[in-house]
Amino acid sequence: MSKIRVGFGFDVHQLKAGHPFVLGGVTLEHRSGAFGHSDADVLLHAICDALLGAANLRDIGFHFSNKDERWKGVSSQLFLQEVVRMLDEKGWGIGNIDAMITLEEPKINPHIPEMKQKIAAAAGIGEEDISIKATTNEKLGFIGRQEGVVAYAVCLIEKK
Repeated sequence: MSKIRVGFGFDVHQLKAGHPFVLGGVTLEHRSGAFGHSDADVLLHAICDALLGAANLRDIGFHFSNKDERWKGVSSQLFLQEVVRMLDEKGWGIGNIDAMITLEEPKINPHIPEMKQKIAAAAGIGEEDISIKATTNEKLGFIGRQEGVVAYAVCLIEKK
């Protein structure tokens, strides 16, 4: 029997007017975008945390601190590539990734194919092994007021 593990990731970022909105490696056209130390890609951050957690390798903040200037403005696709390298060093491969984005606007569905393409390329897995879904918060709370965006991710990793 092969060894498998499951990981869970979560990330949240504030939305600020006039700021770029990068989600799943794709820059979306919108009046506001996620604000953070790197490119603030909540989807990739949640995926990285899920993968790191499954492999018992701590969390994204441990490896890519927002206090470290090396990571200022960096694409989160680099984080994902580095996390996959860490998993590979420990003998782990990705089985699948399932993610959920929660925000009111913009609509995500038209961008999901490109997000899957970029995530698959960065993670070295097939697009069929990545699921991305989106929902609103029914205008409730900080998400409903369009003050922030949240992403959740679960993953399965397998010993090679």
